[in-house]
Amino acid sequence: MVYIILLIVLGILFLVAELVFLSGSFFGTALSIVCFGGSIWLAFTQYGTMTGIVTVIVVALLSLIATVISLRAKTWQRLALSQEIESSSMELPEQTLREGDRGVTVSRLSPMGKIEVGGKIYEAKSADAFIDQKCEIEVTGFENFSVIVRKIK
Repeated sequence: MVYIILLIVLGILFLVAELVFLSGSFFGTALSIVCFGGSIWLAFTQYGTMTGIVTVIVVALLSLIATVISLRAKTWQRLALSQEIESSSMELPEQTLREGDRGVTVSRLSPMGKIEVGGKIYEAKSADAFIDQKCEIEVTGFENFSVIVRKIK
């Protein structure tokens, strides 16, 4: 009887794993079917027809209950993170720079490199061709966390 109960519990666990974690892989479903089938087969062969029928009913009810509980939205919201991250590892360049600001290249822009504007270092992208180190540049725009610059002639 212990093996029958163990197989039913494993079948429920594999069913829940298929519904929640392994969706669409059929791996959990296949293992669940094997466990349920094994428990039903053991019940019929070792304990007779009545125990086998009771096992089939128990497996069907527990599977239905596990499926309904697993698919409810509120079940997994308790385990999910609800806190939002509002900070970033660095500030956006457009928060401190404006178009037209001038600075100097710290490294060669080919087409990406580092620039210094107002005493701060930024990742920059050349709008034109390559720009050598220690050349004067002007901010012309922004793209993600990069500053777009052009060389001042």
